[in-house]
This record gives sequence, structure tokens and C-alpha cells, in this order.
Amino acid sequence: MRKFWEIRAAADEPGTGELLLYGPIGADGGIAWLFDDITPTQFKADLDALGDITELRVFINSDGGDVFAGQAIHSILKRHRAHVTVYIDGLAASIAAVVAMAGDTVIMPRNAMMMVHNPSMFGLGDAEEFRKLAETLDQVRESIVAAYESKTGMEHDELIDLLNAETWMTAEEAVGFGFADEVEAEKKIAASAVGHGHVMLNGRVFDLKRFEHAPEAEAFVDPDGDSPHDTYSNQATVAVDALAEYERRSLARIAVRAKSSKSLAAVDIARWERIRDAASGVLAKAAAPKQDEATDLEEGQKVLIEYEMLRARLNGVPV
Repeated sequence: MRKFWEIRAAADEPGTGELLLYGPIGADGGIAWLFDDITPTQFKADLDALGDITELRVFINSDGGDVFAGQAIHSILKRHRAHVTVYIDGLAASIAAVVAMAGDTVIMPRNAMMMVHNPSMFGLGDAEEFRKLAETLDQVRESIVAAYESKTGMEHDELIDLLNAETWMTAEEAVGFGFADEVEAEKKIAASAVGHGHVMLNGRVFDLKRFEHAPEAEAFVDPDGDSPHDTYSNQATVAVDALAEYERRSLARIAVRAKSSKSLAAVDIARWERIRDAASGVLAKAAAPKQDEATDLEEGQKVLIEYEMLRARLNGVPV
């Protein structure tokens, strides 16, 4: 099981715990949350292992993920006895915004963003199956609206309008609606627009093109913030993590095929080689001396965009 969270005791404050949700919510597309209870049980066990804490800091930088995983996390956090403070470290979109609603206090830097929209899902079947799927989506939306109602105090129909419009909110707008409580003007987000609809926020790259009404990537960049170049080396960690994850998937596929006396398909081998080479390029760029910042950043972004596009395609490959 690949954890998509990190839970730890705060180093600076006794009786305080920290939860990091960076990247997609839900391991392997959320399958573990749907077909067994290992992942949610492990999440709660990790949280309970912090002991009798009085404060829980939750750091979110995510463009969403599996709706059931997010709802489960929201419920677990809401039931926790500690005071929950949520920090939006860049982006809280889709189900990540629902998780944020578990915060007794939600804090956003001024160039962070939050997005709310209707749930969606893939379907296969006849007309009757699709009618059932539509009913399920309506039920899921009602559970999402309930989380937003509890935090914001907004009327049901007002929230439905926001979800229908796929609403992107700045920190000030989120506070105005009641989704957040404070604008943390003093904290800087390491943000840069890396081109082709991608934005890098605190070491994570998000593809905004998959959303219908996403703002331009430049909207996240604080003109008074750090140089985008200063954040590029963070991609070394991202590359290593993703490379290890795809290697795990490849080994699992090899093992399955070996049982049936079949080798890994040539197309899978080619994908592996391309992701390995792209990730190696990111690592090389991160480690290289920075002689010409503009040129180095431009070339590094090209490698990074290719790498992220490959990873997105790979994540669609069933394991």
C-alpha cells in the first residue's frame, strides 16, 4: 500500500500533530478505499498513534482525488478531539477542499486557491446503469454540500450554484464565502507557472487543463514571493517518489504476468524507460550548477512538463 499522507508529531510544539496531504488523495485511484478497509484503517491508526494531542495541523496542497477517500478523511478529522487547523499550502481543489472543511480554523496564504465543483465518475453499461450512476452522483454531491454547509453557513442552493460553476476562489474570496477563516499574508508559497497549463506549487506540479474553468497558472504566482528557480530543486524529491511508485507498479505487473508465463509487454517496457529517462532529466537539472538562471529554468521546465505528462498517462494504466 502506498501512503498518500504523512502523519507526524510536531517538532516545535508538544501535544501537537501534523498531517500532510500533498498530491492526489487516494492511493492507486482510491481503489483501496473502495474494495477493502486497509487504507482507511491505517490512516486512522497513524492518526491515533499521535496519542492525546490537543492540536492537529493539516497541510494541504492537492488538486483532489478519490471522493470516498476524501470524505472518509473529512469524517475522521471532524471526529478528532484535537483542535484542527488547516493550512492550504498552494491548492485545495475538488475533494481536497472537502477535507479542508474539517478544519476548526482554515488558513490560506494570499496566493493560495480553493476550488469546488460537482463530483464526476466514469461509467460503463446500459442506460439503466447510467441512471443509477447519476443517482449516485447526486447522493455524493449532497454529502459534499453538507460538508460545505457546515463550514460556511451558506444556503444549499447557493452552494449548488458554486459547484455547478466549478468555482475557483482566491484566499480573500474563500474567506468571504466562509470556506476559510484567515488570509496568511506573511507566508510565501513557492509558486511558478511552468507552461502548457501547468503550475508548480511548493514542489508539486498540477495540470490545470483538466479543469473546465481553471484560472491561468500565473494567478498562483505571488509577485512578492520567491523566485520560481528556487523551487525547482524540490522536483528531485517528486521525481524520486514517482519513479519508485511506477517501479513498484511495473514489478507488480511483471509478477502477475510471470504467473501466466507472459513477459511484460513491449509497450510497458517502453513506458518504463521513458519515465525513467524523464525523471533522470529532472534529477540532473536539479543537481546541475545554476550558471544561467533563465536558460536553466526554461530547459528544466520542459523536462518537468514532459515528465508530468508521462506520469499522468501512466497513472491511467491499470495495475
